[in-house]
This record gives sequence, structure tokens and C-alpha cells, in this order.
Amino acid sequence: MLNLSAGVRAGLLAAAMALFAGHSHAQTYPNGQVRLIVPTPAGGVTDTMARIVAQRLGETLNQTVIVDNRPGGNGGVGAQAVERSPADGLTLMVTSDATITANPYLSSKLSYDAKAFTPIMVLCRGTPVLVVNAAVPVKTTQELIALARSKPGTLNYGSYGIGTYAHLSMEDFKQRTGTDIVHIPFRGAAPAANALLGGDVNMLLLNLSSIADHEKTGKVRILAAAGARRIGARPDLPTMAEAGVPGFQTSVWFGLFGPPNLPPELTQKIHADVSQVLDLPQSKEFFEKNSFERVTLSPAEFRKLVADDSKHWETIIKQVGAKID
Repeated sequence: MLNLSAGVRAGLLAAAMALFAGHSHAQTYPNGQVRLIVPTPAGGVTDTMARIVAQRLGETLNQTVIVDNRPGGNGGVGAQAVERSPADGLTLMVTSDATITANPYLSSKLSYDAKAFTPIMVLCRGTPVLVVNAAVPVKTTQELIALARSKPGTLNYGSYGIGTYAHLSMEDFKQRTGTDIVHIPFRGAAPAANALLGGDVNMLLLNLSSIADHEKTGKVRILAAAGARRIGARPDLPTMAEAGVPGFQTSVWFGLFGPPNLPPELTQKIHADVSQVLDLPQSKEFFEKNSFERVTLSPAEFRKLVADDSKHWETIIKQVGAKID
């Protein structure tokens, strides 16, 4: 007969109880109101995505699912609330990737542990593109690079603020191409896009749906897809890497996270429930309208994506020296 010490027996018992609890939670989930905390104000893309999930998930589960906007502290107010919540799946976070992947390297005063959360799933991925105002006399990325090199410090680019992907990735672009382009930060994507349309900035990285209609009017010119792959809706657009900037890529995704130590069985249950919501015709229509891509990663694959993207932004942030403290 195997003779186990009291400590080992206690450890095995605790593990068994945790496993049983995880199964139990998954079988009865949700046994109360589900709260999706969004660490940004109402009205943005993150908030809209959360509300689509909340409405249809509530209908699917026959349970109340609410969106709770808690902006402030560079995402810290909302993130902290989820971090301190019980691991019962009733409090979750819908946020953009920066909250988890970039903020830890941008700020030394972060009020939450970005590595503590349980990655559940990617809700959707944006489709960033490189756009120039029509007055800029270029038609390709290579022509833009040549123009910038010939007139250092003359051209400028807009961003949604210090530390946003529109800022960090353009700084990466400058380093990879040896160009000197002036950064003009704005308070959000909308004012940055308006500045581009008005000719106050020469170029900008932003989501395809935000600018595609203006390309048709001739106000702007879309040069390249800024992600790792070509965009399904615009297969004619080369990626930045294909256009002559090897190694360049940027991304923006919106994810669903749970509190620390969310049981694996419960994580899988929530993943499956929300996946059904994202596969509904209404959700697909939203993705198509906003040029978002459906991403079908398992929780384990999502965890790897978070780790890979964290390394990506850490490298760029250190090279650029960006800080938001």
C-alpha cells in the first residue's frame, strides 16, 4: 500500500476538490448575472463589441449579461475590478490587446498584474492599414519611404495618443526604413482620422472600415495592409512586409479575459458559449461592416498569442523609449 505523508495527502485532496469545483461551476454556469467589465468609456469599439456579446450571450444563456464601463487609470480601474473578482466566471473583462500586452511596458505604475488574468478568447481582430492624405504625392509604400528620406522631418503622422499601436508601430516603421517623420498625437482615433482627412497630418495607421469610404471620394489613399496577412476584404492591398518593409506588422484585437485562476472547465464553457454568439449571422454582419476578422483560437492558443504579442510590444517600446507615466 502506498504510504503518503499528511502533506502530500492534503495536496492531492486540495487538487481533487479544485477539479471537482471546476466541473461543478462549468455544469451550473451561469448561476447569476454576468458582468462584462470594459475599461474604456461607452461608445468605442471595445464597448460596442462587449454589448454585442452581452445581448446575444444573455439570450443564449437565458441569463442577464450586462456591460459595466469602468474607464480610468489607463485601463487600470476596470482591470483591477476584474483581477479582484471571484473566479466564478460571473465577472469578465472585454478589452483591447494593449491593456494586457503593451501597458505593462509603457507604465511602471500599473495598478494591475497583466499576467494574472485568464485568457478566454479573441473576440475579433482589427484590420489596420497605412493611409496617406491624397495631397501626399505617393501611390506606394516605397514611394512614401523615398519621399520621407528626401525630406527628413517634413512629413508627419497622426496617432490616437502616446503608446497606442498607431504611435508605436509608426515609430517601428521609421526605424525599419530610416526615415524621420514627426509624430502628432491626438485624443483618440476619430480626431486623428479627421486630421488626416483635413490634411493636418500626412499619414495614419487605422482600421480599414474607418477610412474605406473616404478612399472612394479621393480624400485619402490606402497604401498597404499593416497586419501580418492581407485583408480578406481587400486582397489587392499588399502587406507592409510585401511592400518593402521586412518584418513590419502591427495588430489590434479585442479579447475576453477572466479573473486569475479561472478553472479550465469553466474557461472552456465560456469559450464555447461566446463562440456560438460570434458565429450568429448578426455578429458576422457586424464584423463585415467594421472590417473585423473572426479569430478562432482555443484558450491555450490565445494564451500563446498574448505572450507573443507582449514580447513584440516590449521590444518596440524599449526601442522607442515610450512611456505614459
